[in-house]
Amino acid sequence: MSPDEIKTESEMNIAIASDHRGISLKSRILEKLTNLGHQVIDYGPGDQESVDYPDFAIKVSEAVAHGEIDRGILICGTGMGMCIAANKFKGVRATVCHDEVTAEMSRRHNNANVLCLSAELLGEQLVDRMIDIWMQTEFEGGRHARRLQKISELENTQEEQLQ
Repeated sequence: MSPDEIKTESEMNIAIASDHRGISLKSRILEKLTNLGHQVIDYGPGDQESVDYPDFAIKVSEAVAHGEIDRGILICGTGMGMCIAANKFKGVRATVCHDEVTAEMSRRHNNANVLCLSAELLGEQLVDRMIDIWMQTEFEGGRHARRLQKISELENTQEEQLQ
C-alpha cells in the first residue's frame, strides 16, 4: 500500500455489531465513531431480544475478510465469544481488549482489524479511551509484519488441507 492509499483515521469505514447484551454499548460507540467522521455500518441487532453472537460476528468478519470495510468492532458479554467466531475468517485478526495497553498493542504489533469488547466488564470512560487509541494507533510493521505473514501462511496451508 502506497502512502497515498493509507486511510487516515477520519476516513475509515467501520462495521459494528453486538449481541443483545451489547446493544447499549454498541449505540454509544456508533455515535462516537460517527461524530469522529467515520462511516459506520451497524450490522445489528436492532433490539435487545436474545440473539446468537456468532450470527453477528459472521456479518462483520465477512465484511473485513472481503475488504468491504476497514475495521470491525464486535461486542458481547465478555467479548470472548465474538473474538473466537471472528477469528475463524481468513484475514481477520480479532482481539479482545480490556485496557488502553491491550488496545494499543493489538494495533501496533498485531495489526488487529476487529476489536472485541465486553459489554459488561468495562466502564464508559475506559471504552472511550480504548476506541480512541485503537482507531489512532498505526501498525509498526518490521518484525511484526514477518510474524503476521507466518499467520497468513498458516491460514493458507490450512485452507489447502481442507480442499
